[in-house]
Amino acid sequence: MTMPLMRPKRKNPVLRTRQMNLPPWARGRVALGITAGAAEGRFVLQTCEDCGTVQYPPREACHKCLSPRLHWREQSGEGELLSTTTLHHSNDLFFRERLPWRLGLVHLDAGPTLMVHLHGEVGDAPQRVRVGARLDRAGQAVLIGFPNEGSPHMADDKMLREMTSDPKFRKVLVTDGKTEVGQAMVRALVKAGADIVWVGHAEPWKKLGGLEDITALPQVTLVPLDLTNGRSVSELAGEIGGKVDIVINNAEVHRTFGIGARRGTDVAKAEMDINYFGLLRLAQEFGPALKGRSADGVTGATAWVNLLSIYALSNFPPHGTFSASKAAAHSLAQCLRAEMRPAGIRVVNVFPGPIDDEWNQHTPPPKLAPSALANAIVKALRDGVEDVYPGDVAQEWLERWRDNPKVLERELAAGGN
Repeated sequence: MTMPLMRPKRKNPVLRTRQMNLPPWARGRVALGITAGAAEGRFVLQTCEDCGTVQYPPREACHKCLSPRLHWREQSGEGELLSTTTLHHSNDLFFRERLPWRLGLVHLDAGPTLMVHLHGEVGDAPQRVRVGARLDRAGQAVLIGFPNEGSPHMADDKMLREMTSDPKFRKVLVTDGKTEVGQAMVRALVKAGADIVWVGHAEPWKKLGGLEDITALPQVTLVPLDLTNGRSVSELAGEIGGKVDIVINNAEVHRTFGIGARRGTDVAKAEMDINYFGLLRLAQEFGPALKGRSADGVTGATAWVNLLSIYALSNFPPHGTFSASKAAAHSLAQCLRAEMRPAGIRVVNVFPGPIDDEWNQHTPPPKLAPSALANAIVKALRDGVEDVYPGDVAQEWLERWRDNPKVLERELAAGGN
């Protein structure tokens, strides 16, 4: 049974700040299919379309019938643990600072035999285990063996915390606390065990509903933050940038209409100023601080979360300029992910469908409740995934977009959704 993680002691400022050494990250192009699945929390393996063989490691052709018709299929991960071993020495810089480290050999019910990292609650062989795919600190897929029945504190396993961004005992910045989504996010983080939650407020003189409720929580501190003002972002980064472990950028401006239904560019500029340039200002000020603390103990800096929109994948004309601003933010977030990866900071992009808020009042159900969105983000941090598509609408759009982006574009242009 995993021992519950205890609140870490305050860091001795005289001690060195450990810098991130990434685990081995080189992968061939074919093997990146497993990484693509793990980025969404799925365990996928190649399956031959001709003979049905499930194979590992990934190859260009089926090892049984040599067919090139291979497709990635999600697996249950159920299998038998054949043997285990524990590393007490490693020449790799990442693992030598994290020893001992357990590994195991698992024969999947689907056929292949895999070498996996082992969760601390997995005992000696033989026994039944469940294999799952996670992203390591280098952003590459690794396979982990889990017990079929775990304890309530499974997430506190030392090895698993290296692969995830659990907010427990970490310090989090939520950039906008005036919205229902922001306030639901704060409550979800507090429930998840966050040590401190700083909540940004661009207009502190306004008395907005719900703020008093969340600021009454002992873990919550309201801070001035206006993402349209570079000085505001810089001053807050100077005050708390060296303490933040997780940044959740949920600030956005959402307006309806597209191009011809509104004159001028003022609204589009306001959307871009928050949705795109706000992210840019935030990343420039808080990014370097997070990168410097990414290996600083069990509560080191670990993640950056961007609230985007499923409309970022394909423009939704009734929300045309908003869709465009989120598409720009999506592209910028991919750049941020590439720059943060060498420091082991995970960038999580969230693509919800229509949220049940004031800007989607005329949108028929299903709509995503703010609390459901907040819980999805916390789950993504705990599971260590990169891309999240919460809600039925987002899942349907994603499936249609992957099937044929041009068909989805035509359907949306014709008034479909």
